[in-house]
Amino acid sequence: MRIRNLTKLLLGAVLALGLSIDDVKAEYPEKPITLVLPVGAGGSHDRNARVFTSVIPTYLGNAIIVKLMPGASGQTGTANVARAKPDGYTLLFTHNYFDQLQKHVKKLPYDTDKDFITVGKLNSGNFSVIVLGDSPFKTWGQLVAFAKKNPGKLKFAHSGNWGATHAPALQLFTEAGIVKNIVMVPYKGGGPSMRGFLAKEADFTMQFKSTILGQKDNVRVLISAGTKTAFKGVPTFKDLGYTTDIGLMHRVIMAPRGIPKDRLAKLRDALAKVQKDKTYKRLIKAIGEVTDYVDGPTYEKARPAQSKRYKAMVKGLMAK
Repeated sequence: MRIRNLTKLLLGAVLALGLSIDDVKAEYPEKPITLVLPVGAGGSHDRNARVFTSVIPTYLGNAIIVKLMPGASGQTGTANVARAKPDGYTLLFTHNYFDQLQKHVKKLPYDTDKDFITVGKLNSGNFSVIVLGDSPFKTWGQLVAFAKKNPGKLKFAHSGNWGATHAPALQLFTEAGIVKNIVMVPYKGGGPSMRGFLAKEADFTMQFKSTILGQKDNVRVLISAGTKTAFKGVPTFKDLGYTTDIGLMHRVIMAPRGIPKDRLAKLRDALAKVQKDKTYKRLIKAIGEVTDYVDGPTYEKARPAQSKRYKAMVKGLMAK
């Protein structure tokens, strides 16, 4: 009788705390986690996601399943996660342009600052401008000169309006004096834009080193973002007098705000441990990417500054 009464007492305490029996028994994560990518297949986010999700189960205790949800310049997938239950079972793999730039150019069905919190910045990547291997343009200077003399003749394939390649392209073209001369062709992510470019639906595009390496002689690199070139003999934006931070994209894993603190801590801990994993390092290097991880709390502090910088950039571009 005493045991039965004690059981009832414990059950009552559990229910009073708003927990179920499963919550008490299970240790997070008790089932696979869904990682939503608001971009199409074949891009750098897709490749990086496949790499880290193949390693993280060792440190997390369960799998992370990649789910591609492109559309509306990243809004489809992002909105899906914003509406998800903040229980740690639905995450977002996004980037700084979707997170802190888009809100300054369009009304969004969510508030990235209020709806998401950073698990961690996985890594970052610099874009390079490429043309097809048989293109008549051998240098960036030749392309710029042609664009200035032939308004509307050149088409640029990008990942979606105000997305990862659209925003830096606008900034670069503005500084080069050709922003009004280029026809912008949007796609649902970096992968689709690359496929469109290879199908000759556009004359040039921006892509990451990992994507470019897979094409070998099919493409030619004209100019590279960053202060150090990603390709031997190719000038950087800085070398040619452009703003040095054009084209730097952060790949960021986020969770809906409201996620229990212990679950967020476990995700952050697992992601941090992945960075030291030898298999992860080998696979990331194999696809031409870097390992410049930033932990969640640190990246959270950087988001307001990003927003301020992008707001100023958009204001400047819109005024031209």
